[in-house]
Amino acid sequence: MLTRVVAVLVRQSMARSAPRGVDARSWLEAVAEDTYEMVSGLELVTPVLVTSVPGLDEIVWPGTEVISIAEDESLRSILGRLGGDQAAVIAGDAPDLPPLLVGKLFRELGRAQITVSPAERGGAVALACGLPAPAWADPDLDDPDLVATLRAQAPGSRMVATTPGWHRLRTPDDVERLDPGLEGWDNTRALLTAR
Repeated sequence: MLTRVVAVLVRQSMARSAPRGVDARSWLEAVAEDTYEMVSGLELVTPVLVTSVPGLDEIVWPGTEVISIAEDESLRSILGRLGGDQAAVIAGDAPDLPPLLVGKLFRELGRAQITVSPAERGGAVALACGLPAPAWADPDLDDPDLVATLRAQAPGSRMVATTPGWHRLRTPDDVERLDPGLEGWDNTRALLTAR
């Protein structure tokens, strides 16, 4: 059976999306914790937290691996630090991401070397690949058109697949994109209600 790792990637810069009236550190912790909680509830995967934010290990369950990175550490480098047969990296600023979308990332690896869930307004919410990651790929979840970039890097035309996309919280206005009808994202919801 394949071992699958799902890493939640949290960078300090993600605090920029804090809405007016909400403390940036509290916001970052809430959004990251909600994203991590979704991942930790998935079956047959091992959750990992990858972060440049000191002290963020308090949001994870005991025993969860926490990998400290530099703020600007590349996704290629991060993938090289993950174990398992396959890995997905989820942007930590997607607190209401439906778990089903993570499953679709892994399913598409049956026909492609890398799968990408595009983000609304550019970039990507998540990326998955077999490990070690393909040597030709140099991905970045904040690349405005990651799919086109990866397809240009790939030595063949069918090596990069896409799955349904989602949204990320990258500006204070993006809070309007959160889906109140979805379960989960309780920490983020509580902060928004309290402001």
